[in-house]
Amino acid sequence: MLSNLFEKRAVTPNSLWGAGLDFELQNNSGTFVDQDNIYKLAGVSAAVSLIAGTISTLPLDAWVRRDGQKLLMRPKPDWVNRPDVSFVDRTPFISSIIASLMLDGNAFIRVFRDEEGLPINLTVLNPTKVKVERNRVGRVVFTYEEDQKKYTSDQILHIVESVMRPGQIRGVSRVEAMKDAMGLGLALDAYAQRFFGQGASGNYALVTPATLTEEQAKALAKSVDARHGGWRKAHKTMVLHSGLDIKDIGVNPEESQLLDSRRMFIEDLCRIWNIPSHMMNLPGTQTYSSIEATQIEFVSHTLRPYVAIIENTLSTLLQVYPNGVGAFLEFNMNALLRGDVQSRFTAYSQGIQAGILTANDARVAEGLSKIDGGDILRVPLSNVNIDAADLVATD
Repeated sequence: MLSNLFEKRAVTPNSLWGAGLDFELQNNSGTFVDQDNIYKLAGVSAAVSLIAGTISTLPLDAWVRRDGQKLLMRPKPDWVNRPDVSFVDRTPFISSIIASLMLDGNAFIRVFRDEEGLPINLTVLNPTKVKVERNRVGRVVFTYEEDQKKYTSDQILHIVESVMRPGQIRGVSRVEAMKDAMGLGLALDAYAQRFFGQGASGNYALVTPATLTEEQAKALAKSVDARHGGWRKAHKTMVLHSGLDIKDIGVNPEESQLLDSRRMFIEDLCRIWNIPSHMMNLPGTQTYSSIEATQIEFVSHTLRPYVAIIENTLSTLLQVYPNGVGAFLEFNMNALLRGDVQSRFTAYSQGIQAGILTANDARVAEGLSKIDGGDILRVPLSNVNIDAADLVATD
């Protein structure tokens, strides 16, 4: 019974925005922005995949802080490694949260608990099917469209991406807020498809000195479209007779600045989600001299906000365990900030000489096994054991 329930509610980034929902936002470009067609844009799909794929594959562990010491939480709850039993690991679960936050501004996680109130399974709900409101005493209540039941904050966790308008209890959707920019991307994509798909008949008109009946005009247009319409027939030879002339009535891509406009749309997406331009494969935006600084910027300003709100929300589920006082979840982002070999080893050397790191600390950071005697801190004075730090130079 539970497996059927999980199967109905579980979502992935692709299924979440491909469900054909009726949520539409008309914009000034004359297109309609909804979760289905906006995710079909290559730039939007690439942005979501970049952020969701990077965060969902980061190592995640449970920690507890005791007397100022950061210690691993053991035993660790099973859901930390496999939040949703519908999937073999946590990658799709985290990806669905990121997709919800990026496109809707909200993520809703259904929490299933055992008889003792401990979490046993977590499922990401489709955010467009969750209604959020306050009851008479001011507490937040969630209504899920699939079953029309009301849930409390203990049953559904609500994550807001970044911005919430005063007086509101749902986060702002960037797709909704930037619907004109998103609609422009849809219009550009549709224009490019029609230009290459319609071939020779897309931007031309046939001019004749004779007077044609409606049926003759339709027959002539149908004949030209049948022979020259579509990109497969675009280069066939056109023969005009009886005084017919052809006139270009369209705007070519160069005059409409199609390529520049499509590039600017990708730049807009970078601004919307704080993504460095070179990570969206924009030509001329990547330089090797600044790639390390750009990576730090990507981690700090793009990934860290999502990581922090997910950590803070899921950490509340650890507090109900007997050993969960002071417990929290933490993604390990060190691998994303690792520099080149020379920079890393210089940093290790300085840390060891200053008595901050041990040799085993450096080896573990590099994925190497520990060595005997490698846990002893050393100080700069002749590089001796820290227990002998009171020795003078003559000794």
